Amino acid sequence: MSQSAQPSVGSIAASRSNVVVPSEPAPEPGIDLDVDAYPEGEGPEDRDEELPQGRFLDRERSWLAFNERVLELAEDPSTPLLERANFLAIFANNLDEFFMVRVAGLKRRIATGVATRSASGLQPREVLEQIWTRSRELMARHAACFQQDVLPALADEGIHLIRWPELTEEEQSRLFTLFRQQIYPVLTPLAVDPAHPFPYISGLSLNLAVVVRNPVSGHDHFARVKVPPLLSRFLEASPQRYVPVEDVIAAHLEELFPGMEVLAHHMFRVTRNEDLEVEEDDAENILQALEKELMRRRFGPPVRLEVEESIDPYVLDLLVRELKISEAEVYPLPGPLDLTGLFGISALDRPELKYPKFVAGTHRDLAEVESASAPDVFAALNRRDVLLHHPYDSFSTSVQRFLEQAAADPDVLAIKQTLYRTSGDSPIVDALIDAAESGKQVLVLVEIKARFDEQANIKWARKLEEAGCHVVYGLVGLKTHCKLSLVVRQEGDTLRRYSHVGTGNYHPKTARLYEDLGLLTADPQVGADLSDLFNRLSGYSRRTSYRRLLVAPSSLRKGLVRRIHREIAHHRAGQPAFVRIKVNSIVDEAVVDALYRASRAGVPVDVWVRGICALRPGVPGLSENIRVRSVLGRFLEHSRVFVFGNGGDPEVWIGSADMMHRNLDRRVEALVRVTDPGHRASLNQLLETGTADTTASWHLGPDGEWTRHATDAEGRPLHHIQEMLIDARRRRRGPAT
Repeated sequence: MSQSAQPSVGSIAASRSNVVVPSEPAPEPGIDLDVDAYPEGEGPEDRDEELPQGRFLDRERSWLAFNERVLELAEDPSTPLLERANFLAIFANNLDEFFMVRVAGLKRRIATGVATRSASGLQPREVLEQIWTRSRELMARHAACFQQDVLPALADEGIHLIRWPELTEEEQSRLFTLFRQQIYPVLTPLAVDPAHPFPYISGLSLNLAVVVRNPVSGHDHFARVKVPPLLSRFLEASPQRYVPVEDVIAAHLEELFPGMEVLAHHMFRVTRNEDLEVEEDDAENILQALEKELMRRRFGPPVRLEVEESIDPYVLDLLVRELKISEAEVYPLPGPLDLTGLFGISALDRPELKYPKFVAGTHRDLAEVESASAPDVFAALNRRDVLLHHPYDSFSTSVQRFLEQAAADPDVLAIKQTLYRTSGDSPIVDALIDAAESGKQVLVLVEIKARFDEQANIKWARKLEEAGCHVVYGLVGLKTHCKLSLVVRQEGDTLRRYSHVGTGNYHPKTARLYEDLGLLTADPQVGADLSDLFNRLSGYSRRTSYRRLLVAPSSLRKGLVRRIHREIAHHRAGQPAFVRIKVNSIVDEAVVDALYRASRAGVPVDVWVRGICALRPGVPGLSENIRVRSVLGRFLEHSRVFVFGNGGDPEVWIGSADMMHRNLDRRVEALVRVTDPGHRASLNQLLETGTADTTASWHLGPDGEWTRHATDAEGRPLHHIQEMLIDARRRRRGPAT
């Protein structure tokens, strides 16, 4: 960690005459005394209440149902064509990660003898067998959608994804030149015989299994050729005509095996266990321990083998035997394999085949103080809090501008920042480096255990350290997932704190694709809370109570459960009571049971969930007052919002936490209470609209099945909330946009 000799905030402030450091606002005694009157998970009337068995849906099956909803968007002919290709790629990428992490975890539990039933009542082996069956069905649908629907539709629009025999002689000649110049030099054929053991097959790599014959001896031999991962998945043979890269390699195998007779070739692809297990408690240095584990990840055991359905049984038997994989883990599919390559096709410059272009504008509260160059964020926050809704509100002219302005402002003394994921050319990291190099005190908490971004985050951590930032990696045993920025600025004789609490990562690229919320504020209570929380993350503070924050793992689950129970009391007192929740996933049993109890008491509950949902809505006597909706579309719904009726004075929270064990028990998460009446009303309206029957969505039934509702009883399209929000922003900015 960086130990650069920089003065502390306190020493800088003390060195300036007549500077008054504001006192820490005391924590609020409690929004409602009843909230803190009962132990976690209990309500005033429910301590002995028994809830029925079988009330939880299986987590893994629920995730597969989410990916099926993604597939339904690809199958929908009303989805713009290149967006359909994009959803096919998203489905494939999602499933890769599911096997690498969730299936791998189930296999590890089975192998180590951990046979604990899940909350759904299923043993790991039962769950795994269901996953194998269901994922096979979905992968077959995915392939059929590509082959039978999207591929012909692309051809009708002049975009041809073709195989080698369909190329013209001129195209084949052009690709042969490309092969000789750019592909052949990086190929490495690996023989398999007594002198050459079966090669290591890296995870998610495309490979050709090649059978060749020695014309002298007459013996057949097996060889493997790996498709270099840095090559484009589809090569352009001529304008708007593309061929899979493996077809080009396969057409020129004689170049790799001169003097041999090439008898056959078959494509295959292996998915490996890539979940990380870092023993932090025994590691002297978390960074070094993680780097070692990243090396081991490359050699995780296989969890899935995808093969072309035409593969020779002899070759398949060899692969299964050498990879030590079961028959249930083999997935025969029509070629081409690995349709994540469709990301490249969906990026083609054909705007008429995509969603209409939308460019986010500057939030209206920031536009009021916009100069010729950029908004003055500090001036805006001195007027009022700013509630951001990305991607409808520009990230670059709000959050990014906030940090860039802080880095350049000579009156800013310190910046404290969490980084979970960010982009490869991150302006956020650049701003933090600029701030440190200008003498500001900069603390950056880099979560180097962010799954699949570990290597990138290690690189950012070292780059920040070299620039003089104080870099820490959070708390041992916990991932730091909260999205926080704190800026300390000298204003006259006092120091003022400006804060940002968000639901999404400080990632300028995904901020254009992910739906997220963020609160920019100069409220002293939020600033004091963030100061306390950053001190906990960088030092040895044991604070667990905050003024306007709920923080996991100390108080977040407890705070939400108590507020759900408070709605029961409001309902029974004849006061307005409801619960509205928007999350990515809801699995935590304590939270779900609290919602069941609220439903039993008559409290209406609406849950808007993008992905996994373990809650069964609509079960008589248990959850008939609960509705669960899911919205998928051009933007990935990512924000987390919690709204409570609170007797007619709605209480609203936003933040980083999903309702999952890992978020509530093994991560540092933060929710901030939204206090501005207008902001509370708009967030309540957002959730009310998103779960309304007039909004296009998927509805979850008590049996765990999702049903798409895209049209009304007369067949008219329902309103799509993302398009509604886009239209609202366009109207606000006027006809010029």
